[in-house]
Amino acid sequence: QVQLVESGGGLVQAGESLRLSCSASGRIGSINYMAWYRQAAGKERELVAVITYGGVTNYADSVKGRFIISRDNAENTVYLQMNSLKPEDTAVYYCNARILTEVREFLTSWGQGTQVTVSS
Repeated sequence: QVQLVESGGGLVQAGESLRLSCSASGRIGSINYMAWYRQAAGKERELVAVITYGGVTNYADSVKGRFIISRDNAENTVYLQMNSLKPEDTAVYYCNARILTEVREFLTSWGQGTQVTVSS
């Protein structure tokens, strides 16, 4: 099996920064893409940012210019640097990855989520 474990959430004030991390472990052959989603209370889960194995990135319009996604392929880890945080960034942030396992099966895995709260 494959596990994704997130860390780095917390409570900050508007304008401050946070860095989220997500590490994948288990029977991993390779990881195609890794992504961050978020879900605010009462809203649907939305894509925040995604990064391919080759480093191509894409961002939601609401975070462009403020958030940076990066990954360490050797460590199967993805990061989300969140700068200039706003109260509307408050949500549970989830790590997501498309993984090719050692037995050549594709899996889409999710982390357990980490809370980010931005106070005004």
